[in-house]
Amino acid sequence: MQFGRTYEEFEVGATYKHWPGKTVTEYDDHLFCLLTMNHHPLHMDTNYAEKTTDFGKNVVVGNYVYSLLLGMSVPDVSGKAIANLEIESLRHVAPTFHGDTVYGQTTVLDKWPSKSKDDRGIVHVETKGYKQDGTLVCVFRRKVMVPTETYIKERGGEQPGRPELKEQGK
Repeated sequence: MQFGRTYEEFEVGATYKHWPGKTVTEYDDHLFCLLTMNHHPLHMDTNYAEKTTDFGKNVVVGNYVYSLLLGMSVPDVSGKAIANLEIESLRHVAPTFHGDTVYGQTTVLDKWPSKSKDDRGIVHVETKGYKQDGTLVCVFRRKVMVPTETYIKERGGEQPGRPELKEQGK
């Protein structure tokens, strides 16, 4: 399985559909809220959500949806990244609820060589997240610094930190 891309492998206009999707559970949402200290009752309190909100049920915290989509994009986009340079924009377009399945896709908007080092480049991408019914829920744009093929070769290949297996008795 491919894990990220070098600068040369990105094509402007290409779209990568991230697979598989992820069904968001109440546990996922609550754990993320607790880890990030987001205790808003819209996410944590079913009684509050049912009685006082337009949705009538808990809404999954938006930053979890964003983080999920960012993670889904790693094998296709940033698995070889040197750095995520910028999150240019982030929009939460529609709510996600417990039980919804989130899918993602990323389109390459532009790319250019690094101005400071010739063994890397910058890729500008837009990731869209949508639910099982096709409803767009989240859109973000980011700039990622990725290595060139030269960078990979000079640093030991595709998996430079991976140790070799040593079998007993051989």
